[in-house]
Amino acid sequence: MNNIKILGITISSLGLDELRAVLLKYLKTDGSKQIVTPNPEFCVRAGRDFEFRNILNKADLAIPDGIGIKLAGLYLGTPIKKRITGIRLVRELCQIASDQKKKVYFLGATNKTALEAARNLKSKYSDMKVVGAENEYSVFGKMKDDKVVKKINQKKADILFVAFGAPKQEKWIYYNLPKMKSVKIAVGVGGAFDYYSGNVKRAPSLFRNIGLEWLYRLIRQPWRIKRIFTAIMVFPVKLFFKRKNHA
Repeated sequence: MNNIKILGITISSLGLDELRAVLLKYLKTDGSKQIVTPNPEFCVRAGRDFEFRNILNKADLAIPDGIGIKLAGLYLGTPIKKRITGIRLVRELCQIASDQKKKVYFLGATNKTALEAARNLKSKYSDMKVVGAENEYSVFGKMKDDKVVKKINQKKADILFVAFGAPKQEKWIYYNLPKMKSVKIAVGVGGAFDYYSGNVKRAPSLFRNIGLEWLYRLIRQPWRIKRIFTAIMVFPVKLFFKRKNHA
């Protein structure tokens, strides 16, 4: 595994076998690890959000999520071995959790979505121990971070999935992970709960294989246009001028 920089953000370049080995190592060693999943939108946002940028660059592992990141690596002459989506990362972690009989906590989205995602993944990875599936809200409104952390600690979760959306999820993990002593791996997973709950369908493989997953999403979810514009227009332009200025 090696790291490259894209718009000042550290990206880990590794294959699936390397990823699995790293995840297994994290689960077997002392300490907590934060994994982030930079995509073009992350890189653009980090350019104006120093706190977010700092958190991304301090993460223990930065998975290249998005065809734009892979293409950027080629453009910069530092190819990335494999694009690994947040959805794929969740699947890999659940497989390892099942193999190792680890405890997993699902935090974020809505309670129903988190629960359905957990149930669907549990049905496939039967030896994974789901110890929590909820969002950060209760019937009384938003719970304080300390209360959420206390619940996770009581369940002694090994793996924590947080689906608050970026950059909230990355910031929440960064500031709260040191308080969760049992958690070995924490990762912000964005819309992965929506996918695994069945609420949102992923683009067909044809779209994904040719790098047009964004087009499928735009057709199905036109409200995403601002985010997609950032990924397919703003990001390449910033990358071009960044390279030109350092030529």
